[in-house]
Amino acid sequence: MRSWRRSSRESVVGMLTKDPKAIPDKWGKRPSDRTIGELLQGGVIILDKPSGPTSHQATAWVRDALKCDRVGHGGTLDPYVSGVLPITLGKAVRLTDVVLSSDKEYICLMRLHADRPEKKVREVISRFVGKIYQLPPVRSAVKRQVRIRTIHEIEILDISGRDVLFRVHCDAGTYVRTLCVDIGDLLGCGANMVELRRTRSGKMTEDRAHSLQDMRDAYIFWQQNGRGEWLRSMLLPMEVLVEPLPKVIVKATAVDAVCHGADLNVQGVHMLDEDIRKNALVAMMTARGELIALGRMSMSTPKVMSATTGRAVETTRVFMEPGHYPRMWRYSTDLEELSGEPVFPE
Repeated sequence: MRSWRRSSRESVVGMLTKDPKAIPDKWGKRPSDRTIGELLQGGVIILDKPSGPTSHQATAWVRDALKCDRVGHGGTLDPYVSGVLPITLGKAVRLTDVVLSSDKEYICLMRLHADRPEKKVREVISRFVGKIYQLPPVRSAVKRQVRIRTIHEIEILDISGRDVLFRVHCDAGTYVRTLCVDIGDLLGCGANMVELRRTRSGKMTEDRAHSLQDMRDAYIFWQQNGRGEWLRSMLLPMEVLVEPLPKVIVKATAVDAVCHGADLNVQGVHMLDEDIRKNALVAMMTARGELIALGRMSMSTPKVMSATTGRAVETTRVFMEPGHYPRMWRYSTDLEELSGEPVFPE
C-alpha cells in the first residue's frame, strides 16, 4: 500500500498529492485573468450596505446598477444594520448557500438599562463565549424555535457609562440583538442593541466592500470610456465563495467529465486537502484554481490516497461549462497510456 503521509509528494501547504506524475494543465484560465464580462456572469461583489434599505432592496439596486439579470445576496441584514453584504452575480447565485453557512463578525453598540460595574459587565459578557441557546426574535426570517449557536470570540472595545462597544465572532444565524438582550438579563438590568455593523462574512471583509454609488459610477465609467480598472477591482471571482470549503484538485484529464456531471473517481484526483471526512462538502478545482463543481466525498482523505479504484467524490452541482478542457475522459487518466496521444499539444 502506498504511503500517503506528508513528504516530497506534498507540493501545496495542507494538501496531499495523489498522483505526482499528473500531466500539468495547459488549458483553462486563472480566475484572476477573467474579463469584466465573465465576472458579471459568475462573480461576487461586496456591497457596503447602508442602514435603511432591506437586503432585498440593496440587492435589487446592485442588479440595476450592474445590468445583471440574476443576482442574490449572502446573508440577510436587517434594514438598520450596515456592513458587508456579499452580492452573487450570474451562476455564482447557486453558491449563495455556501455564503449563508459561513461564520460572521460584527461590531455592536449595546446599551444597558441601568448602571453596572465595568468589572461585572466584562465578567458576564465573557460567559457567552462558547455554545449558547438562542430563540430568534419575534420579527425574524426564520422559524421561531430554540437553536444552538457558537460564539467564537467577544472583544470589548470600549465601555462608556451604560454603552458597551464590542466585536463578536460568531456562527452564521446568530442574532446579536438577542445576544444583547440575554447579556442584559444576566446582568439583571436589561439591555438592547443600539447599532450593528457586519465587518466580515466568511473570508469577505469590510475593507473589500464598496458603496452602491461607487459601483454605479465604476460601471458607467467602464461603459462610456472603456476603462474597466475601477470596476474590475471591485469584482471578485466566484471561487472566493468556496474558500472555506476543503478542496480536491482534479486532473486535467478528468475535468471535462466532471463538467458533464460525472462523479470523480480516484484515478482523476491530483491533490486534495488532508483530513477530509467522508460525506463532507468539497469544492472540485482545476490546478489553475478554477471551480469545476461541488460534491460530497465518497471516501475520506486516507481512503482516497490509498485506493486505486472507486468513486472519490459524488458530483452534486456543476459550475464549469463543458469544453474548457479537452475531452480526454473517453481514453484514460493514466499518464503512460496517454503519452502517445496527440491530445496533449506542446
